[in-house]
Amino acid sequence: MQARSWRRFLQLSGPKPEPAPAAASPAEAEARALPYQWNLLAWAALIGALTGLAVVAFHELLGFINNGLFGPFVEGLLTVGRSQPPELPPELPMTVAPDTGTPLRALLQVGLGALGFLPPPPEIPEPLPLPVSSLPDWLSLWPVVVVPTLGGWAVGLLRRYGGDLGPGLPSLMAMADGAVSARPRLPLLRLLGASLSLGSGASLGPEGPSVESGGNIGLWVALRGGLSPQSQKALVAAGVAAGLAAGFKAPIAGVFFAIEGSFSAVQGRPNLRAVLVAAVASSLVTQLLLGDTPILRLPAYEVRSPLELPLYLGLGLVASLMSWALVSLLAVGRSERLQAWLGQLPPGLPTALGGACVGVMALGFPQVLGVGYDTIEALLGSEGGVPLLTLLVLLGVKLLATGISNATGFVGGGFAPALFLGAVLGNCYGQLLGDSGLHLPVAEPPAYAMVGMAAVLAGSARAPLTALLLLFELTRDIRIVLPLMAAAGLSAALVERWQGLADPGLLGPDPQEEHRRRQLAALPVAEAFEPEAPLVLASDLPAQQALLQLVEAHGHCLVVADGAWVVGLVTLADLQRALSAERDFSDSGAELTPSLLACRRSDLVWLPMSAQLAQLEDQLRPNGLRQLPVFDVPAAAAATLPHGLPNPGLPLTSLRGLASRDGMARALARQSMGRRIDCTQSGQDPLQIKG
Repeated sequence: MQARSWRRFLQLSGPKPEPAPAAASPAEAEARALPYQWNLLAWAALIGALTGLAVVAFHELLGFINNGLFGPFVEGLLTVGRSQPPELPPELPMTVAPDTGTPLRALLQVGLGALGFLPPPPEIPEPLPLPVSSLPDWLSLWPVVVVPTLGGWAVGLLRRYGGDLGPGLPSLMAMADGAVSARPRLPLLRLLGASLSLGSGASLGPEGPSVESGGNIGLWVALRGGLSPQSQKALVAAGVAAGLAAGFKAPIAGVFFAIEGSFSAVQGRPNLRAVLVAAVASSLVTQLLLGDTPILRLPAYEVRSPLELPLYLGLGLVASLMSWALVSLLAVGRSERLQAWLGQLPPGLPTALGGACVGVMALGFPQVLGVGYDTIEALLGSEGGVPLLTLLVLLGVKLLATGISNATGFVGGGFAPALFLGAVLGNCYGQLLGDSGLHLPVAEPPAYAMVGMAAVLAGSARAPLTALLLLFELTRDIRIVLPLMAAAGLSAALVERWQGLADPGLLGPDPQEEHRRRQLAALPVAEAFEPEAPLVLASDLPAQQALLQLVEAHGHCLVVADGAWVVGLVTLADLQRALSAERDFSDSGAELTPSLLACRRSDLVWLPMSAQLAQLEDQLRPNGLRQLPVFDVPAAAAATLPHGLPNPGLPLTSLRGLASRDGMARALARQSMGRRIDCTQSGQDPLQIKG
């Protein structure tokens, strides 16, 4: 055996040349190539590293702009209106804020001290004579109005003359699906606009630009690599995970946000591995360049009694109301009428006016400026020391400042405002339960503030798992998981019940996607009906016969009726699954003849005649359906998407047809052709028609 091995070695290594191998077939070449999942993982690692570098550059640029505007620039403006040149003693900055970090943080701490957050500063020796200001105390910080105004003006000019900042997350997924032409943008202008916005004090967050930058990088790299549409969608999700992981230094939350988001299409193990690799790569780059200090320093969670869990459910209910208010206010700011009115103003003026409004609010509440992480840390460490009435006013002011910043064109995200509002709301809730209200033996207000952060974020972003894991990664305390699950889950469920399955988006406006959604909302669901009548079969019909009839009708699903009432919807895949199970039982010696009713896999998914195509899309996408029945039920509410059988049920006589994905595409095509015909008759160029 050993000799035979040596002879084979000599044959392989000897001077005798081997004959040239035959040309490999395409199948053999594909088998020898790098496996699909390893190839995708390499692209995901590249996207994660690029996204991490982009977030690091964004962080440094934001700090530079913030330090410059609220440092030397504000100090120079403060000399205006004083009776003599200011000669501040060197000890004064240390007495105002011993550990400020940034000029904006120092300003916030001054405001927090005035509200009772901080203890009074220690007495100092007899100070040098300071310049006397003729302005009242509340106007002495008038540069706070100037800085956001100038920042807004710069952002407005950047939006007008710098070009498109790039598509948002829904548009990126539509581009990866091939629904619209793919036009991703490298995030240079987006990150510059976000740095100017947040550095000048806009009431938004940095995670939105980070996440959208990662998604654009993912699609841009996928297109340059010539990858398939499925790989493009996977790399968009990988970029999203990398952006959130780098922005919050929370890789687990980033992965779950990519999976949980309504824009996501993470299907299959290779795609999930790509998301994991991208999140790890971006987090590694961020930690190497910025350190591993958490973005928020949260205190240790305190548990008084497991009986507090119902109280956290109450906080989830209140947080759902705050989430609904935040999402509704952001939607009003993105409304077509308001944006059309703002678009008529000169370039830069809308964002300048928005910055001026935020600056005026900051005269009384400087905490509304910027991201607000400093205020969150102060709330979580104050142990309820802030007056309850002050917190309630701050809640309304922050909500209004966020809506104005988003509506007037500042660049930023909604995660940070949601965390801010949740912290303030939870602190208020904890004070009402404790010393300032019911005097119950409960945990301190900071504990409820941490849970409130997750609850408001879960409801407003429609991402309860992301919110739960984000707070868990920041606290690293297993005891907080149960309250987080209760409050975040309830808040997200209630907001979805009130507003339907449609997710308006919290990370900022996406004009392309909103324009497409407005087109869908303008068409009734009857426009998407299939030309064939729906196949209605009795519930006790055997599955084999139902499958034969469905195949003959060339349909995708059928309606199950029990007498005069509709009881379910069965798809072709449901019938095949049931019949496969029947064959397995038959092979084992058992006999099983499933009826059509036993083939149901879920509750009935349906729509009323008053619905629009936008609601049809919202029902088809999460349920994985191609068709669904439409009923003429006058009592059905069109605002929320119905799911399941209403009481007492749906009469068969009210069934009007099956609406489908293909019918929706045909309806949009007819609408587009009608516009082109009208435009041609009026003498305009059809190629100039948008939408």
